[in-house]
Amino acid sequence: MAKIRILTDRVANQIAAGEVIERPAAVVKELVENALDAGATRVEVEFRHGGRSLMRIEDNGQGMGRDDALLSLERHATSKIVAAADLDRLGTFGFRGEALPSIASVSRFLLQTREAAAEEGTEILVDGGKFRHVRACGRPVGTRIEVTQLFNSVPARRKFLKTDQTEAAHIVQCVRLYALACPRTAFTLIEDGRVVFRSPECATLAERVVEIFGRQIGAELVPIESEEAGLRLTGLIGRPGTGRATRHEMITFVNTRPVDSRTLNYALIESYHQSLPKGRYPLAFVFLELDPAAVDVNVHPAKREVRFRSEPAVRSFVIRAVLQRLRELGELAAPALAGSNLKSEISEARSAPAPVGGISNFSFPISNPQGTPALHRADLVALSGPPAALGPQPSSPGAGRQGEPAVGSAKAGSSPAVAGPSGSAPVARSWRFLGQAHGVYALFETPAGIVLLDRRAAHERVWFERLQEQFREGRVSSQRLLLPVPVELDPVATSLLVDGRKFLLEHGFEVAEFGRNFFRIESVPSWMEPADAEPFLRDVLGAMREGRLQERNPDLAREELARLAAAKAIRLPVAAGPEENLDLVRQLFATRTPLTSPAGRPTYVELSHAELDRRFQRSN
Repeated sequence: MAKIRILTDRVANQIAAGEVIERPAAVVKELVENALDAGATRVEVEFRHGGRSLMRIEDNGQGMGRDDALLSLERHATSKIVAAADLDRLGTFGFRGEALPSIASVSRFLLQTREAAAEEGTEILVDGGKFRHVRACGRPVGTRIEVTQLFNSVPARRKFLKTDQTEAAHIVQCVRLYALACPRTAFTLIEDGRVVFRSPECATLAERVVEIFGRQIGAELVPIESEEAGLRLTGLIGRPGTGRATRHEMITFVNTRPVDSRTLNYALIESYHQSLPKGRYPLAFVFLELDPAAVDVNVHPAKREVRFRSEPAVRSFVIRAVLQRLRELGELAAPALAGSNLKSEISEARSAPAPVGGISNFSFPISNPQGTPALHRADLVALSGPPAALGPQPSSPGAGRQGEPAVGSAKAGSSPAVAGPSGSAPVARSWRFLGQAHGVYALFETPAGIVLLDRRAAHERVWFERLQEQFREGRVSSQRLLLPVPVELDPVATSLLVDGRKFLLEHGFEVAEFGRNFFRIESVPSWMEPADAEPFLRDVLGAMREGRLQERNPDLAREELARLAAAKAIRLPVAAGPEENLDLVRQLFATRTPLTSPAGRPTYVELSHAELDRRFQRSN
């Protein structure tokens, strides 16, 4: 008996569906691409329950006759290419002819279509790869496809789908990409009977961005256009200093095809390395046009990735084009870094009289691995003073400016055993403040050597643990804004905000709905400046979109919120004196984890006598 056999068309289609149709959004992607390839000027997408129960894509494109409609459900049936050489001059989104038969093999698939020359349309019903009927129907010119009961013939695949909210977010993101790719095509997206967005035909990309993402984001973008050696870059990029916590608004297209290209992404990030702090991503909606023969769009089953013939040439061209545009704006020399101007901080720090050694001494006990008497821990916390309230207080040592609270302390008995970077666990060591560098670092002399403290990382650790405690105990104080802060969001962020408003209210944020995709921030936590409210809210929504902040796990959600908030809460004084820096050290070592910031960066670096001798080539 032969061991090798030919698979049936049904099994082959189901295997192909495993590569092409990985989730409901992939179905929407393939069908929207077909609609655009058919010349549609209007595309309507509707889905329910994250695409599990229904996906409907309707267009006013060319449509198909009866014979073409039947042939479209055969494997590798396509009107896009004839010979292999056609792959070098592709001008369409789809070309392989696998989408429709793959989708029909794992769902209940209803196709209704009519071309302009026909008096009646054609309706085809396929259930799990089996034809149920083919008959005439009445409908306008164009095509309508309904996909229900996705993965009904392969129920094991349904178990790997995420929640309805997650799958819906993927579908919305997919439709947005193609709406951006084709601004002259009208798009409507409907989720569970509710219109997510409806965008008419737009003359320019800027108009489409405003329709989908809102006027606030549109105002932060500037056009870019550059061309050289067969490469052309057009689109919109964010102004220097305008960044996001996620890459969801850094979107790239190659010959109008939405792609996730590492080459383009890293080129954009590198172009902004002097204009944005590390960990922030630029706003970008850029289109790269080049010879189709110089790019391979067939390297991924779902066509999400592309490969360039010359990756270095593309990368360097994009970097040059973006940097040139940033220079034209005249803002490249003044990058915005983490909410503060580093150059002004450095100049102020250099002009301020720096404290020198011998001014003050500070002795405090730190637990060793064998344990430290309770008296030592109590003394350590006593040095820090009582926990500070998060509301506005009179100016005090360690405050960033008048009315800003000093960094608070941890609860008594909460400081665990601490080991220094060198592996030692000093007990009752004396730290003597020597001076401050660049407004960021504080230098201390210790019996074991010298310590360089990252003041910002230390502040973030103290604030992080203080906010964690406040969130956990539900005692977050808030301040009502005299002038509410307006925020315009895209439909995905709007949905996330509507679902998460209760969680935000419990943590000091009051956000009121004020229209379609439009909100007003009416209250913020006491530790936040009103000017930081909008960017912080966008960062929180970005964390929700990435699944890092989920209400169903309150502890992890509060921890992530505290991590985001710690960076906004601190007000780091540039010229802090000895007492302020020593007070910061006290508070740092009263925390549970004083060695690192919430982001995992070290809070201080210790250089022992042996290390100093080695670096200066001294012998004992």
